[in-house]
Amino acid sequence: MLSYTSPNQLEQWLKKYQGEAEYVAVKWVNEKTTTLNVQNEKSEGIQVNYDVGYRIEVLCNGHIGYCGSTDLTESGFKRALRQAITRTKQLSEIKAYPLTQTSRIKNTGKYQSQIQRHFDSLTLGEIQQVLKECNQSMKLSDSIFFRQAQAMIVESEEMRFDSLGSDILQNFTIVNLDLFSRGKVGSEIQTRSHNTCFQIGSEAFLRNHLIPYAEKLAVQTLQLLEAPACPKETRDVILAPDQMNLQIHETVGHPLEVDRILGDERNYAGWSFVQVEDFGKLKYGSEKMNIIFEPERFSEAASYNFDDSGMRSEKKYLIKDGLLLQGLGGLESQARSEIPAVANFRSTSWNRAPIDRMANLNLEPGQTRLEDMISKVEKGIIMLTNRSWSIDDYRRKFQFGCEFGQLIEEGKLTTIVKNPNYHGVSVPFWQSLQDLTVENDVHGAFYCGKGEPNQVIRTGHASPYAWFKEVAIF
Repeated sequence: MLSYTSPNQLEQWLKKYQGEAEYVAVKWVNEKTTTLNVQNEKSEGIQVNYDVGYRIEVLCNGHIGYCGSTDLTESGFKRALRQAITRTKQLSEIKAYPLTQTSRIKNTGKYQSQIQRHFDSLTLGEIQQVLKECNQSMKLSDSIFFRQAQAMIVESEEMRFDSLGSDILQNFTIVNLDLFSRGKVGSEIQTRSHNTCFQIGSEAFLRNHLIPYAEKLAVQTLQLLEAPACPKETRDVILAPDQMNLQIHETVGHPLEVDRILGDERNYAGWSFVQVEDFGKLKYGSEKMNIIFEPERFSEAASYNFDDSGMRSEKKYLIKDGLLLQGLGGLESQARSEIPAVANFRSTSWNRAPIDRMANLNLEPGQTRLEDMISKVEKGIIMLTNRSWSIDDYRRKFQFGCEFGQLIEEGKLTTIVKNPNYHGVSVPFWQSLQDLTVENDVHGAFYCGKGEPNQVIRTGHASPYAWFKEVAIF
């Protein structure tokens, strides 16, 4: 896939030196990121970055530690291994919890992103031309002063070996695509944007899909420039899948990460209102709420077959009919909390330690058509696309803003409104979930930050349109 160096030598060195610790693992990462950006029909150039290295993991005295390196010589490998062992033994004197080899699993297997068209079928120049045409399609008025189409193409190869005999190869092809239309009339500035983040090939750049969507963003930008402000009152709210992407991520995903529940993130990203004893008892939402951990789902940004402990991914219901069943914790968190593990022990690359991270976290769709859902709402608003967010350290109270809103009166879409916002408390909000559409869309987060030192990782969220009752909007 990527031409740099073979990791097979690392596997040989692992076998040669694995007796120096109770357990040794090596993860090798070779990642290429290509960024293309066109603003106001002008190319900002093409950037290509490479990230290549390996991480050694050891178990000593009931403690697990790491050392990362880019030195692909035997002496460099020995130096990194011995540094990992030395530091791990030192830190084992103050470890938070004693771990054993049961926190790792022997597995062999492969994963490959499912794509329709490889990137050798489309040149970078041709992709750049599609992005330029998206820019041009948004130039509907002089009021639209900023137009942008940006793409990041990530091609990544990961190999993991350990002293248990694991041999795992995973290849990922990911596209993160952003479209922006920004307009101004007088002192009023409004933006419409669109983001997609998938494991996908060059089919992501089909003109017949992207260009009409870009034009639609421009039309909505002009509508917002003339729109009244969102009223301050209580209404039913229908959230589009691109906003549900954030709602799921912030008020379900992060609160259910077990290391956060155990307090590991408290002085950086915060705790969680969820407690260990809540599993199997807490009514998180209405009976319409079914949240699935689904890392093998086709095309989502965070699809994979194995996490960094060697655990094989498997579809799991975290919330079923509104009842909280399971958390987002790997084998280490399972040992500490006795909450059953899922395969979400992940790291952003070779130079970070794995921690509990959400992957593909999806809300199951319902059976109602969107037009039928709208027809049942007497006084409401539909909101699209996140613009701003704020949430407390316990992931309890939140306030989210959207780019585009449209009022619903007696079952009909009426006035378009600008700057729509809503706020609530996570559990009561999800308990107010009234219905879900059969229409379902996939989004993702390319930059989800967590951990010290910070590491960003990709997550995926599939969601229908969701109808919530009596929400405070402003």
